[in-house]
Amino acid sequence: SWVREAGAALNNSASKYVFVSTLSTYVNRRAIGIQENGEQHKPAAPDATQQNAQYGPLKVRCEMEARAAWGDRALILRPGLIVGPGDLTDRFSYWPVRIERGGEVLAPGTPDDPVAFVDVRDLTEFSVRACENNLTGDYNCVGPKSTLTIAEMLYGIKAVTTSDARFTWVHADFVAEKRLRPYTDLPVWMPPRGDNAGWARMDCSKAINAGLTFRALADTAKATLDYYHQQPPERQATLKAGLAPEKEKETLAAWRASGQK
Repeated sequence: SWVREAGAALNNSASKYVFVSTLSTYVNRRAIGIQENGEQHKPAAPDATQQNAQYGPLKVRCEMEARAAWGDRALILRPGLIVGPGDLTDRFSYWPVRIERGGEVLAPGTPDDPVAFVDVRDLTEFSVRACENNLTGDYNCVGPKSTLTIAEMLYGIKAVTTSDARFTWVHADFVAEKRLRPYTDLPVWMPPRGDNAGWARMDCSKAINAGLTFRALADTAKATLDYYHQQPPERQATLKAGLAPEKEKETLAAWRASGQK
């Protein structure tokens, strides 16, 4: 309804409408390298709300409303996980904060599992650049430019700290057995199999060729930590995503007791 109302209010006065959608509009990410014409969810009903419809179908309906109002003047950006300074969800922040704390860190899956995200500053810069260059249409917007593994991400984050963190890799099946939720209890990461085989391997070449750029992981990690340390003590005390310290210790102990490697 917000997009529809914006269309009614602004259609005659705005030359372009930029809608920030999501990669969650795609039905699944079983395939590797999904492009902008990939199969999307059936749209939610026109009067649907967050209380009675799922996120992906709602965003598909929003895209439809944007096109209905602006036609070929609509610019639709589909980011994945948006990270960096200002993040209120902690869905990436958990890792810099946890690694900075040091000690044994539960690392999910295998070191080679791919991950993907986009720094909020890169996404907003591309939004402005796209408007300046009069771009329209749909664009997948997630990075980095080449495949990043979770090991590269974790060690890259550690490199901007003085932490003594050490990583213990816990298999995805054991994670599932302990009912730990990928992307929530263990942020950023999703086991690259089944419907999620292509989760972190979207085709973003269209946006990259149109000017989407990605800053270094070290920049994102440091800016995230700087932002976190600027927050009030009560905000820093409780992260909104990731494992509680007690749960992490309990899971690591169970993993060692299982004798698995």
